[in-house]
Amino acid sequence: MAVRQDTIWERFLSPVVRLLIDEDGLRRYADSIDWEKESDRYRRDDVIIPSYYSSQNFHGVTGGYLNFSAAVTYDPITQYVLPPNESIVRQALVDAVKVKPRRILDLGCGTGSTTLMLKQAFPEAEVIGLDLSPYMLVRAEDKARNAGLDIVWRHGNAEKTGLRDASFDLVTASLLFHETPDAVSLAILRESFRLLVTGGQVLILDGNQKTLRQLEWLNDVFEEPYIREYAASSIDANMGAAGFEAVRSQDVWWINQVTSGVKPIATENVRQYTPTSIDNNDLEGLGSPAFGIMA
Repeated sequence: MAVRQDTIWERFLSPVVRLLIDEDGLRRYADSIDWEKESDRYRRDDVIIPSYYSSQNFHGVTGGYLNFSAAVTYDPITQYVLPPNESIVRQALVDAVKVKPRRILDLGCGTGSTTLMLKQAFPEAEVIGLDLSPYMLVRAEDKARNAGLDIVWRHGNAEKTGLRDASFDLVTASLLFHETPDAVSLAILRESFRLLVTGGQVLILDGNQKTLRQLEWLNDVFEEPYIREYAASSIDANMGAAGFEAVRSQDVWWINQVTSGVKPIATENVRQYTPTSIDNNDLEGLGSPAFGIMA
């Protein structure tokens, strides 16, 4: 695993984090799994890895998430870089769910941290976690098995999942959009719109775009090739362009944000996004499954 030595992360933050994590324990865990054999159980031949994902380093690591080292180290590091606490930040997405989901799709699920929380919050729902890295899915399955949770893990591209139209009540994505070009983020939202039933909800948890624009130095902390493009964009506007209504973003401890949107009943004449004063807690007029309206 090649790591650039000139990033702020590698020069200043990584040494601090390494004091806090059990590197020997991580090595033992990594050595306990045949990663190529296990990842082959998920790897699909029809999934094309896009160049924006395979040709860039993420967090200073050559190859990004397409190696088992990323799957092993992601959780121990992430718990220290999501203030005030990773669980609190991820819980903000779960708390923002306003539908009663029968089927949930978690896009870019990574090692499944949010996916597991969604299954715990909605135990009767079918939950699917989708990710481009089969190595991350191996780690996610291991976590779900240890937690006694029945979750479906699927190798796939969030831009084009290959899943059926109108087959989910809730589509989520956590910490995904800052790692994609803006055009890809919009494509993911359009795919989410296609996948949702009428009245279904989409929820995006990621960095706070206003904060990132105001504090330029935050963009330099980690090697994130698309973070400035993400900061300059607007998830709210992209949700509107994808057809969602009742679009609303709320701050999560200033550094992060959760953005919600609803697939409206009338989709023939999709309106472009304009700022709205609609309360995201009042989805009845939009036909949310929370109020018993079925697809």
